[in-house]
Order: sequence, then structure tokens, then C-alpha cells
Amino acid sequence: MKLTINGDVKEIKDGIVLSELLVIEDVEQPDMVSVQLNDEFLTKDTYATTTLKEGDEINFLYFMGGGA
Repeated sequence: MKLTINGDVKEIKDGIVLSELLVIEDVEQPDMVSVQLNDEFLTKDTYATTTLKEGDEINFLYFMGGGA
């Protein structure tokens, strides 16, 4: 199936859940990433049960702290 991941269209096997995609995409610090699926933020406890579908848009977001 085709998914848009961080703006890039990729071909991924059917029937995977979000937690599998984190591994496939080699996401750094998966415990520190926020995931947006079709413009909706997901909670970490749903990653293992959220099955991805053809045409889904996924964004992996890292929030950085800092300042002067």
C-alpha cells in the first residue's frame, strides 16, 4: 500500500500497525516521537493497535526544547 510519510510517498506492506512502521522507518528515539495520522495526533498507547490504510498520511514529529 502507499503511505505518505513525512511528505514522501512510500510503498509499505499491507496490514501493518503504527508501531511496526516506526521500526520499518528506523525512527530514532521512538519513545520521544509524536505521531500525527491524517492530521490527528495519536497517543503512544494506540501505536500497537492502529492499523494503517492505503493513502494514510503519517508525520513523525520531534519537539525540541531550548531557548536563551
